[in-house]
Amino acid sequence: MDENFTSALWTSLHQSFGTKVSLSTAYHPQPDGLAERMIQTLDDMVRRIFAYGLEFKEYKRDKSHATPDFKVGDLVLVSSNNFNNNKGCKNLKYSFAGPFAIEALHEENSFEVELSEELSNKHPTYPMSMIKPYKSSDAETFPLRKKVPQFIPPIETSGIKKITKVLKERKLRTKKVRKYLVRYIDPTCEDEWLAEKDIPETTKLTRRL
Repeated sequence: MDENFTSALWTSLHQSFGTKVSLSTAYHPQPDGLAERMIQTLDDMVRRIFAYGLEFKEYKRDKSHATPDFKVGDLVLVSSNNFNNNKGCKNLKYSFAGPFAIEALHEENSFEVELSEELSNKHPTYPMSMIKPYKSSDAETFPLRKKVPQFIPPIETSGIKKITKVLKERKLRTKKVRKYLVRYIDPTCEDEWLAEKDIPETTKLTRRL
């Protein structure tokens, strides 16, 4: 766009509004201290306006929002954030796993759930912030609704320290040493970064990456 046209346009536009324009550079957007002080004043005024009646709104919300009353035997969903499943896109994974039955109630709002055999190596106790009630779908009311499959990390039941898949790849600063994040068949073994020379059948495994 022509600079002269832009200058004339902005000048005439602000003259019609009775304002004065003060353009700044992209890396120094604070040329006018008076404008910055006005923005600070407006920010404080807006904050005070929206804070009006906040205590009453908070009271009404707390009164109408009931905390789930869990008891032994209830089915719940558990957050999958700590299940160490690095495969695939994070945004497309299931946020919760389950359903699992509550086995015991502990103090400090924590619950012990009965995990499946595939997740037996995970800690069974979770705080209330990581679980939510499970609501089953009524097959008669919604006959065409698909049931969401239970989230279970894909593992095998045999083998110790045997690599089943390569999850990620990275290079060190030297760019000569290549490492891979591997997953073992044994569910008690955590994922581990190994050098290329320490992985048997490296070529075959990395082709699956």
